Amino acid sequence: MITNQLLHPSSIVVVGASNNIHKPGGAILRNLISGGYCGELRAVNPKEAEVQGVKAYHDVTDIPDTDLAILAIPASMCPDAVEVLAAGKHVRAFIILSAGFGEETHEGALLEDRILNTVNRYGASLIGPNCIGLMNTWHHSVFSQPIPHLHPQGVDLISSSGATAVFILESAVTKGLQFNSVWSVGNAKQIGVEDVLQYMDENFHLDKDSRIKLLYIESITDPDRLLYHASSLIRKGCKIAAIKAGSSESGSRAASSHTGAIASSDSAVEALFRKAGIVRCYSREELTTVGCIFTLPDLKGKNFAIITHAGGPGVMLTDALSKGGLNVPRLEGPLADELKLQLFPGAAVGNPIDILATGTPEHLRLCLEYCEEKFDNIDAVMAIFGTPGLVTMFEMYDVLHEKMQTCRKPIFPILPSINTAGAEVAAFLAKGHVNFADEVTLGTALSRIVNAPKPAANQIELFGVDIPQIRRLIDAIPENGYIQPHDVQALLRAAGIPVVDEFVSANRKEVLAFARRVGFPIVAKVVGPLHKSDVGGVVLNIKSEEHLALEFDRMMKIPEVTAILIQPMLKGTELFIGAKYEQKFGHVVLCGLGGIFVEVLQDISSGLAPLSYAEAYSMIHSLRAYKIIKGTRGQEGVNEDKFAEIIVRLSTLLRFATEIKEMDINPLLGTKEYVVAVDARIRVEKG
Repeated sequence: MITNQLLHPSSIVVVGASNNIHKPGGAILRNLISGGYCGELRAVNPKEAEVQGVKAYHDVTDIPDTDLAILAIPASMCPDAVEVLAAGKHVRAFIILSAGFGEETHEGALLEDRILNTVNRYGASLIGPNCIGLMNTWHHSVFSQPIPHLHPQGVDLISSSGATAVFILESAVTKGLQFNSVWSVGNAKQIGVEDVLQYMDENFHLDKDSRIKLLYIESITDPDRLLYHASSLIRKGCKIAAIKAGSSESGSRAASSHTGAIASSDSAVEALFRKAGIVRCYSREELTTVGCIFTLPDLKGKNFAIITHAGGPGVMLTDALSKGGLNVPRLEGPLADELKLQLFPGAAVGNPIDILATGTPEHLRLCLEYCEEKFDNIDAVMAIFGTPGLVTMFEMYDVLHEKMQTCRKPIFPILPSINTAGAEVAAFLAKGHVNFADEVTLGTALSRIVNAPKPAANQIELFGVDIPQIRRLIDAIPENGYIQPHDVQALLRAAGIPVVDEFVSANRKEVLAFARRVGFPIVAKVVGPLHKSDVGGVVLNIKSEEHLALEFDRMMKIPEVTAILIQPMLKGTELFIGAKYEQKFGHVVLCGLGGIFVEVLQDISSGLAPLSYAEAYSMIHSLRAYKIIKGTRGQEGVNEDKFAEIIVRLSTLLRFATEIKEMDINPLLGTKEYVVAVDARIRVEKG
């Protein structure tokens, strides 16, 4: 519950206020005062009559009615203080900085429960415990530094961790990134990341509120709510980037399928972010760099010009952009020759445009004007300018400032000399700009933004999927575990997924008869062992009855084999689709190249069921192996539309068969004409 008393309190009391600014109760009072809080400010300290110039009361029972209480006292004292403040002083918002609660002991968790019961009973807000506080343009209720420049159109930062929020702010302020609010939810006993996003979504005003949200998340307690409100905010015009920490530990769990071995809670996070349209980041530097990019005009294309006076950084930036699927097109022809003639001898214009260490501010202005007005194949400009030690950079940065005010194309300032040109960079940032001190981090962050999909449509593709038949088949399966091959085929057919003809039997004559009917060559596989190839249980390209008979006799002697499955031998590119049920998230669908490559290369893409066609195409296109799927070097590609259709149909099947906990279709064989499931396994759990 987020109350107005939390966001815009007319009065604040700091319980545990101190004259020692190296204590949380002293630091937070200092920040409130220096931040220019305009309401009534009170302090509670049993030994002082005044703290930092603020009137102090000896006990919480002595204070007047107050909107917001900030507690910086031992955890054991907090429940009683909250009860007195809520019941007797009409406090309707609490920020509890104290640690020693559920993050440490069972007894601490019980203290948290008492506090939560009290604040809920009185309809109050609770931030924390175990947090650094909350900061917005109204009040600076945090005990930490730095305090960034606050502006209504700045960034909203929501962090599970107080210390991480501080480090994110450290990274951001050096770049000139401004903030609207900083939320440290700590133990998130009442208000977590999802609650803050929900409030921002339900109360969003396009003209008044920040359109940039940065998240640091340690635990996603309600994925559906995070997905709903994040995607809703993005559709309203916001941009969201997030770090999800602590996603890798479940990757080591034992699993019986390819999908189970690869899928983890991290796959679920990746799929959730993809579905919501959240840009995923992996470090504080990435997150704040993405936040800075969000403040600039939107990109209209993927072609960049690089203007610099240092060749090496231009080359490294070109490499970073290219790796992310972005382009640094060559500039040539009469216009490029014309520009070159106006620069110093030795300058290069092929892109990167290198005006040399002796290049002047007018040279920079000229290059920017050519990129803006004359080079039609340029969508945005990167300007790398530190100090070569020959001149001060004030005039150079003034040109950047002027052009960033008027240019229709985005200009990304890369000013690496934050020490030797510190005064110049500070003056540039003071004009409201951001700075990207490292060109490779910028290139990586840009690629994450450009490649992040839009929020997915909230609909289920039902055409051609026989839902009643799917339910009949699932309900008829007698027990948990991997289901029989004929049940697998029936489920896939009910979902409209093409499957290759196959026959399963432990009878040699029946197997030979089926082979004669469909024609050679054929494939033979054992039924029973989970990893068929590991036990010699797969034989390809069997061309005669004699060969089939020999292989049948050999494979039936393999331990745990109960029957032999045979299929016509098809050709095509091996593909893979899998799915795994993740608690809270639902089914995570994976796709990639098939066969042994799925585990060897780990080149997979994930999505959260149910999937739209746009999501399926996005998953396919994000694969490093997409060029193989598309067709390369004379090799025939795969029918991408049919591949995407199978991904969507599989996700719909899973939506109506939640008993499926793991499944592989590996391989799917794909050609220009068809994509067909050759081998599949499905594990169900009922009840």
